[in-house]
Amino acid sequence: MSLNVPTAVLERAEAGAVGDDEFMAVVRESLPYAWSVVGRAVAAQRVSPDRVGEHEVPPPSETERGQLLRALASDAIRGGLERHFGVKLAFQNCHRVAAFDPSLVDGPAYRAFVSPRGQLLNQSPELRDC
Repeated sequence: MSLNVPTAVLERAEAGAVGDDEFMAVVRESLPYAWSVVGRAVAAQRVSPDRVGEHEVPPPSETERGQLLRALASDAIRGGLERHFGVKLAFQNCHRVAAFDPSLVDGPAYRAFVSPRGQLLNQSPELRDC
């Protein structure tokens, strides 16, 4: 299971829409490692002169890797994180996360990160099994 949804939140979701703040609280509590990785990438993005921040450290265990994969593979979770932090996220190889200023999505740094070439250049033997 990806998220630990409190009964009250589940009941509200069954009755209608749930807001981003409530959804992000569930994500933060359920996927703390993924939340921290995105937070570190965003923090780096905010101080970077090119407005790009990256996190490249492999997760300490498969549990943390699973959290990161669940967070970034889910359109709803990823989109919520992007709205919450005000960034565009990009993801490679089970752990490399980049946070881009939304104004840079059509720029060369973003295009390079999400390109097939960028993916191929980010390969190494230790990443092939992730």
